[in-house]
Amino acid sequence: MEVGNARGYAPKRKRDEDYDANDLVPFSDNGNIDLSLLEAVEKSQNSLEILDLRTLKKHVLSFERRYRDNIEARLKYPDQPDKFAESEIELHEEIQKLKILAGGPELYPDLVNLNAIPSIVNLLSHDNTDIAVDVVVLLQDLTDEDVLEDNDEPARILVDALIKNNVLELLVQNLHRLSDTDPEEMAAMYNTLATIENLIEVQPAVAEMVCERTKLLRWLLGKIKVREFDSNKQYASEILAILLQNSMANQKRLGQMNGVDVVLQAVAMYKSRDPKSSDEEEMVENLFDCLCCLLMPLENKERFVKAEGVELMIIIMKQKKSAYGSAIRALDFAMTKYPPACERFVDVLGLKTVFAAFMGKIPISKKNKKERYQEELEERIVSLISSLFGGILRGSRRERLLSKFVENECEKIDRLMELYMRYSDRVTAETKRMNQLELDNLEMDEEERYNRRLESGLYTLQLIAVILGHLWSTEHSRMRARIDLLLKQQNLSKENVKDILQEYHDNIGDLDGPEEKERVRAKIQKFISTF
Repeated sequence: MEVGNARGYAPKRKRDEDYDANDLVPFSDNGNIDLSLLEAVEKSQNSLEILDLRTLKKHVLSFERRYRDNIEARLKYPDQPDKFAESEIELHEEIQKLKILAGGPELYPDLVNLNAIPSIVNLLSHDNTDIAVDVVVLLQDLTDEDVLEDNDEPARILVDALIKNNVLELLVQNLHRLSDTDPEEMAAMYNTLATIENLIEVQPAVAEMVCERTKLLRWLLGKIKVREFDSNKQYASEILAILLQNSMANQKRLGQMNGVDVVLQAVAMYKSRDPKSSDEEEMVENLFDCLCCLLMPLENKERFVKAEGVELMIIIMKQKKSAYGSAIRALDFAMTKYPPACERFVDVLGLKTVFAAFMGKIPISKKNKKERYQEELEERIVSLISSLFGGILRGSRRERLLSKFVENECEKIDRLMELYMRYSDRVTAETKRMNQLELDNLEMDEEERYNRRLESGLYTLQLIAVILGHLWSTEHSRMRARIDLLLKQQNLSKENVKDILQEYHDNIGDLDGPEEKERVRAKIQKFISTF
């Protein structure tokens, strides 16, 4: 199952809570607003400068001069800070002035050609942390999503130049020397993560590059380990999810760094309590996104089982807190194509919990009242039960799984057929809609038609049909009689189930290799024959 299809990741959020010195209202010592400072700010905002190549050259030249002066002063008086303090203040002012360049991203190629990027980036390792922090804010401004919108080529040129000059390494090195106890340095941590996110936005390959070249993953793991919630922990969880989302290399790398265990410890804090705010709630969702991404490689599924991740997810489900649905999603990832997780699930009495959810006994809260949330959970649970059937093929565990469909007058089969009909109706409605579109001369190829039907519910319908195939192939008389009866009540027959299985069989891809493809097709063909 692809992460994107696994209720992947929310679109990049607007960070209204970003740290920004310009948002601070100046107060005097007695607590009143300092009007003279406000007036100065207003004047500076009104004296707007026309931004063109000439202005750019002027600012770059002035910046380079101040940068050189500061280097010379520090070399001349290494042990006398008062001797180079003034040059540092002047350098700080020049960096502030460079922020004007964010108003003209079309000039970025000229900024690169003027060879200003090496000097800007090198300042990230300046002995004065305040100067490095200034540069972090500047880089965030220059690479901001809103600034770079509709400026793809200039953005690419700037980002290429930054990466060529080791911006990733220097950003992360600077990150490691920032303190959690200093508000300005905490703000710089946040701005550093924002800059890295901006770079990934322009050049997705940065997501793997930054993990290969730096210790960012280790820093992020350290951040999500912290018990107390703050905006940096939240943002660390978001960046971690972005880094893992489409990168098997990063997923494996984090797994080798004990990442599965660390993420499990982070979500365990919410096994019996709900997040206290919407921001904390978002962080918990990010952590589960990280966990689901980590569960893509086989070796991480093994680590998950060894770290008692299956048990933790079942506990979270039993507690019925807001992470309930996320725990089901993580179990779905862990058990897909991994029998040991399925076996552990049965051994630790997970069947009772998951079948309660399957029967519609889903805890309702203000957060999850939405109809789509319920549907997503249904689809996850169907996928999870399908994985159980695929992963537990014989023995007492298999018998315990099958017995669930006989107890209480075969109520689980009734529920399965209820879902079968609902998803079948949806797919039929979508097929009719597409046929109408084609009558209106909007042509679609077969692949697009099939994908649209999958999105409308065909994938879940196919999994239900596979579960029915497992039940029917047991040759259990009560189960068969119940399925037959329910099909007839809906004016359907076994042929309908066979048709769905046949389409599933014909569209099985070879993502897991040709041998696995043939194995799955043979199993589905067996179900078709038994019907």
